[in-house]
Amino acid sequence: MAEKKPVYICRCQEVTREEIRKAIADGARTIKGVKNRTHATMGLCQGRTCRRLIEKMLAEATDIKELKPGTRPPVRTIKIEEVVKGDDA
Repeated sequence: MAEKKPVYICRCQEVTREEIRKAIADGARTIKGVKNRTHATMGLCQGRTCRRLIEKMLAEATDIKELKPGTRPPVRTIKIEEVVKGDDA
């Protein structure tokens, strides 16, 4: 019998659907809860690819229909010039 290939939800961190299901079964009720248990959303894309899939899995597995946002915009934007100059500016 052929072995099932894992389905990767978070490709950056190589987190599978089963790992996320286990995190939810272990008590994760938010994106942050899943993140803390699996490291999903911590890769290069910062959850831009997998976040919606994880939200959908959470909604299907729990009574929670609307998740609180877990992302925050930067406090303020800065120019690259400011970063390059650093504290000497």
